[in-house]
Amino acid sequence: MIATNGSLSRFACMAAILLSLSACTTSNLTASVEEPPATPMTGETNDPAPGFENVSAGSEEDFILNVGRRTYFTQDSAALDSVAKATLDNQAAWLARNPTWLIKLQGFADDSGSPAAMQSLSQKRADAAMAYLVSKGVDPKRMWAKGYGNDREVRDCTDRSCKVQNRRVVTNLRTTPDAV
Repeated sequence: MIATNGSLSRFACMAAILLSLSACTTSNLTASVEEPPATPMTGETNDPAPGFENVSAGSEEDFILNVGRRTYFTQDSAALDSVAKATLDNQAAWLARNPTWLIKLQGFADDSGSPAAMQSLSQKRADAAMAYLVSKGVDPKRMWAKGYGNDREVRDCTDRSCKVQNRRVVTNLRTTPDAV
């Protein structure tokens, strides 16, 4: 039997649907509330990510998925480049729409120098992100910054493309300030 491209595509689509349905399980069979059906995947760029169809606006998931919480830096620098500023611009706009959230800016470093130098650089990175957000209208009383040096590496590596993941500020949403 020879299949045409159209029938192959339909076959592949049906196989994918059957596989995804077979992977579904219900952990609570006695639940009386039924979840709404998931939005079907169309293969388009803006399809919702599976499992995230029902992310509510203003939630922590919304911030992570739709805004981004990581700002990256070049080696031995706390200067914000255009990409970092774009991320922080998105964060400032989101925070303006969601004024009940507080944020903790956590700075990290994986650069040359002593642990004390990395601690200082990570604090400068967190402070730079905070100053930029303040310049965009975010109330400084809603934020605090802390540098962690290289204590919490994403990846332990020597390759440049890998190390850059550690040169970052992570914006974490909070409902209450951290204890001092």
